[in-house]
Parts: sequence; C-alpha cells; structure tokens
Amino acid sequence: MAKLAFLGLGVMGYPMAGHLQAAGHDVTVYNRTAAKAEAWAGEHGGASAATPREAAEAADFVLCCVGNDDDLRDVCIGEDGAFSGMDAGSIFVDHTTVSASVTRELFAAAASADIAFVDAPISGGQAGAENGVLSVMCGGDLLAFERAEPIIGTYARICRRIGDSGSGQMTKMCNQIAIAGLMQGLSEAMHFAEKAGLDGRAVVEVISQGAAGSWQMNNRYETMIDDHFEHGFAVDWMRKDLGICLDTADQTGASLPITALVDQFYKDVQKMGGGRWDTSSLLKRLRQAG
Repeated sequence: MAKLAFLGLGVMGYPMAGHLQAAGHDVTVYNRTAAKAEAWAGEHGGASAATPREAAEAADFVLCCVGNDDDLRDVCIGEDGAFSGMDAGSIFVDHTTVSASVTRELFAAAASADIAFVDAPISGGQAGAENGVLSVMCGGDLLAFERAEPIIGTYARICRRIGDSGSGQMTKMCNQIAIAGLMQGLSEAMHFAEKAGLDGRAVVEVISQGAAGSWQMNNRYETMIDDHFEHGFAVDWMRKDLGICLDTADQTGASLPITALVDQFYKDVQKMGGGRWDTSSLLKRLRQAG
C-alpha cells in the first residue's frame, strides 16, 4: 500500500479519496475549507493537513481534483504548494479539468524538481466518483502513468494513457464537446415529444434501444421529464469546460459551431438562475421559451 495525498474534496474528490483510504492506502487530505478535510478524516480515517505542502510530504503519489487553472497552480507551486513538499521520484496526478497549457506548464515545473506529472481528467460525474467507476484519460510519461495506473484504478472503470503531457486534457475536451451536442439533441427530442403530446417515458423506452441511445438519455431522462435539475454536473462547471474547449479550438484551428451555440444556451440557463443545475437543464430553457 502507498502513502498518498489528496488535494481538493469537492463532490468528486471527497469520494475518490475515500476509495483510496478504503483500499488500504495511507491518505492525507487537504481542502481549502479545512473543516471539510477534518470531516473527511473523521469519516474515513487517514489525516488532514493545513497546506498542500504538508499533505504532500513523504507521499508516493499526490492526487488532485480542484476547480480551475488558477486553483491548480495554487496547490502545486509556491512556498505552500505540493511540489515544494514532494520527494524526488514521486508522482503528481491531476484529475482537474483544466487547459492543456497549464498542464504543460506544471509538467515542466514538476520535471525541474524531479517529480512526474500525469494529467488525468475524469468523466462519470458524482455518481461515477461515489461508485468508483470513473473514466480517466491520461497524458504524461509512460513510466509515470504505469506506476500511477493501479492507484487510479481504485476509483476508475477505465484508465487509459492517450499520449504525452496535455493529451489527457485534450481528450477531456473531446468528451465535453460530445456531451454538449448530445444534451442539446436530447433536450430538443424530449421537448418535441412534450409538444406533440407524447408520453416521454414511452418515447425514451423505445428510442433508447436504438441508435439514439446514450448515457445521457439512460441516466437523465426521468429527472428531465420531472423537471428536476438540482443534482449532477453543474452548468457553471460545464461552461468553464466549454470555455477551455473553445479557447483551445481557436489555438488549433478546430471548428466547433455546435459547441459554441450550446455554450450560449448554457449562458441562458445561468441567467435563469440555473448555474448549479445539472447540464440536462437545457430542456428547462426550451420549456421556458415556449
């Protein structure tokens, strides 16, 4: 078993760190709100630390799931950052969805301290984290990935190295691009069924078994029909992720017209007060529009 640190105890990080402790690892956690780290330690065992550096001291692996590029820099670098507490030869695994540019920046900073850095963004939502069935897409050096893979496997259904540093983040962008279009299509289909006077559940029962079927349809149609959106992956987070996708598309020359359009639809949902609603709330926007 390994000595681990986990930085960031949000809706994803809290259960992920719990899986690691339950698997027999020695886990020390850090969270910006210290009371949450203390609560985690009280529930799961392990220990809490006052700073990322303190949590990372003597850890074989430091795992992280925070909010954005700036949050990631804050927990990695500086006097109290994790890098300053990590031993040479240890590995930092970042599960945050961030830009590929900050990933490559921190990969280089870690390498200068003889620390390996694996970008490993995740998909599967809160339920996936709680049930230990996340999809993890990784970038970084092959040897570092091979060492980290069994640790990540504690809460992953699939963990795959895509390529060099930043490749994991680029793959996560593909994931969010696909979800955005799928969710808008599903919302329009269900809105159309409602306007046509059809039984939405019956419609989904049939079309989900054919080419229209998707994870989003199987896992969100009932709450969508019931107009319940106080759960799941928040619109605010999705807009953050789609902003990264669109910025990167400008840099690479990729054309993302549907993604750009759906991003604006999510902006409408935010104006409706739905920043913390699930991404399936695109249907609520259509209902409000008529």
